[in-house]
Amino acid sequence: MILNQKVKFAVIGAGHIGKRHAEMIARNQDAELVAIADIAPKEQLGLDAFGVPFFNSTEELYSAGLDFDVVCICTPNGLHAQHSVQALEQMKHIVCEKPMGLSKAECEKVIYHSLQVSRQVFCVMQNRYSPPSVWIKEVIERRKLGDIYMVQLNCYWNRDERYYKKGNWKGSADLDGGTLFTQFSHFIDIMFWLFGDIKNIQGKFNDFNHQGLTAFEDSGFVTFDFINGGMGSLNYSTSVWNQNLESSITIIGEKGSVKIGGQYMNEVEYCHVQGYEMPELEPASPANDYGAYKGSAANHHFVIENVIDTLKGRTSATTNALEGLKVVEIIERIYALRKLSKLNG
Repeated sequence: MILNQKVKFAVIGAGHIGKRHAEMIARNQDAELVAIADIAPKEQLGLDAFGVPFFNSTEELYSAGLDFDVVCICTPNGLHAQHSVQALEQMKHIVCEKPMGLSKAECEKVIYHSLQVSRQVFCVMQNRYSPPSVWIKEVIERRKLGDIYMVQLNCYWNRDERYYKKGNWKGSADLDGGTLFTQFSHFIDIMFWLFGDIKNIQGKFNDFNHQGLTAFEDSGFVTFDFINGGMGSLNYSTSVWNQNLESSITIIGEKGSVKIGGQYMNEVEYCHVQGYEMPELEPASPANDYGAYKGSAANHHFVIENVIDTLKGRTSATTNALEGLKVVEIIERIYALRKLSKLNG
């Protein structure tokens, strides 16, 4: 537990998300940014504003003898588990960007090492902090909707040649892993957070216009049953022309219906529930803006606050390692059907 001092962070990976982590750390009065590491040359990364030591490898970072408590893992998906284990071996707490790994086995290895050294693993699922997410979580937990009958999760985004640039890790099988890992794991996490695990999964997948850009599908229809009752579907695509269309969740329950939509599941579009008046919600954070494309809500300041408050003994992790593992395991089971459909088709 870190009580009467600032929590010290190092960031590994200085892309869009890594710089976002560094900025949120630098802004927090209870945090201190100690170092940044990336394999790219520093002059290409735009890091002058941070004024901390820079390293071109994790080995250089850990051998420098700097004092820090937490490592933010902001590297390509396929390196998350490896870099997490490496940091845990250095006795550091972990803040791992989604996904925690590209397989359940990778995530289990991270958890095993964290238990060995008694260090925390925080998984970044910042959409849990969006006001509509916080609101619907309370609605579900208080059973305002009664039994859940149907849940439909729709994720329709644009990711084209502006996003999948040659020489980049995005779109590769080993470092990206697939559309559900990179684009839509946040929304699968919200669904799991609200309704629990799924079973009886069926799926249909296609690659409409990404054949020259990615090593995997760009679209899918997935249906399933919830272990806790009710049935659901996930419909997704990155083939939407020019800009994102929506990320939405529609819930049909015994006592009412709700739809949360917008491009990033950030707007309550419909709420009609027996004996219930919806409260006015706080405005949602804007989306992360990467120029030609946009990502999920910019809630990383909440993530860093939660890490600090947890390490100071004030609260617990918003998304713990087991939840991070569970999201990866659900995606892995869906993608097992994708592999099967290729074999059969």
